[in-house]
Amino acid sequence: MRGVAGARIWYQSFTDPDADRPYFTRLKEYLGSVSSPGCQVEVFGIQPGARYPGPITDFRCAAQAIANALTAQERGYDAFVIGNFGEAGLAEARSAVRIPVIGLGEATMLHACTLGRKIGLVATTPVHIPYHQDQIARHGLHRRVIAVQAVQADVGQFNRAFDDEREYRSLREAFVSQAEPMLGLGIDVIIPAGYPMLLFTREQSFAIGDATVLNGLPVAVAAAETAIGLTRLNGTGTSRRTAYALPPGEALTEFRSAFTADPPGPDAGPV
Repeated sequence: MRGVAGARIWYQSFTDPDADRPYFTRLKEYLGSVSSPGCQVEVFGIQPGARYPGPITDFRCAAQAIANALTAQERGYDAFVIGNFGEAGLAEARSAVRIPVIGLGEATMLHACTLGRKIGLVATTPVHIPYHQDQIARHGLHRRVIAVQAVQADVGQFNRAFDDEREYRSLREAFVSQAEPMLGLGIDVIIPAGYPMLLFTREQSFAIGDATVLNGLPVAVAAAETAIGLTRLNGTGTSRRTAYALPPGEALTEFRSAFTADPPGPDAGPV
């Protein structure tokens, strides 16, 4: 996008740069390849990563993401992306900082609405189904994102699939088997909700039964660049009237005193 030269985007993954190195390494490379010239996307992880799905993990990762959004603002970044499809901590981070905060899930589903009338998600585990259903309702998209299915896989399988062709084919078949039943509901766009987004970047124009399979990673980067560009163009920014009203400085100080950690990322050793 025009107007983003010199911009820096903090991309907050919920993966561990060491334990999830096959994914994390490729994520950095891929995001660098889809960003606009002159715009730098820096990828940071969380240690330990979100390896055990559930509310307690979401809470831990959300707290770290919010703290890192504050750090990103302090370090002069122009936008912050929560690069986890469930985007735990999105509303809190958006209300805590003045820079744009983009959620991978929100941005992807909103863009999917421009590509088709009915949308379905395929999650990485059945445990995530109710969380994604809540997420869809929270964004007011329950009339557009009408189905959520899930494969049954663990993080290790997704990491291995980047190098193991047999593992890749197995996961792809599992994904397709969960997506195909949604076609009967009239689904136009299928979203891989999580790891498979990056895994399927090798598939150009990926579709299942003529339903577009949407990779949300470049969507989230483009959304962050658009937010930066609009801010620079005419000052457009997050509304602070109600939902995303900025907290007083004392509230931020209290939060930082409770949740403080150095985010693993570009300077955390080789990734």
